[in-house]
Amino acid sequence: MSIPGIDVPGLGCGLAILREGKLLLYRRLRAPEAGAWNIVGGKIDHMERAVDSARREAEEESGLTIGAVDFLCISEQIIADERQHWLSLIYVTEDFSGEPRVMEPEKLPEFGWFSLDALPAPLSRFAADAVKALRK
Repeated sequence: MSIPGIDVPGLGCGLAILREGKLLLYRRLRAPEAGAWNIVGGKIDHMERAVDSARREAEEESGLTIGAVDFLCISEQIIADERQHWLSLIYVTEDFSGEPRVMEPEKLPEFGWFSLDALPAPLSRFAADAVKALRK
C-alpha cells in the first residue's frame, strides 16, 4: 500500500482454521511469498473491523461458513525483495460449517489439512507466526 510520496505498511488479517487438530492451509500463487503455504486471509477494507475482514476473507477463499473466532496473534512481514511490508491481525477458529474447496484457483489452487507436526514447506511468514502462536 502506498500514498504518493509516502510508503506505509499494508494492514491484513488471517484466520487459522482448525479441525481435529489439523490446520487448513492453501498454497499461494501470487506475491507476497508465491509458492508458500498460507492460512486464509487478506487485506482489511477501510472501515471494516479486522475480525469481520478475517471471517469474510476466509469464507471467500475457502467456501466455509465461519462462526465465532478468537484473536490469536499479530504478524509482521517485511519482504524486502518483494517491497512488501504487512502488519496482520491473526484469528483462530474451530467453529465453521461446510467443506473447504478451491474458490480462487488463480490465487489459491490447492489446499489441505495439516497436523502442526507435519506442515508443508515452505510456510509463509504469516502462517509460521500463526503456527508458533498455536503451539504455545
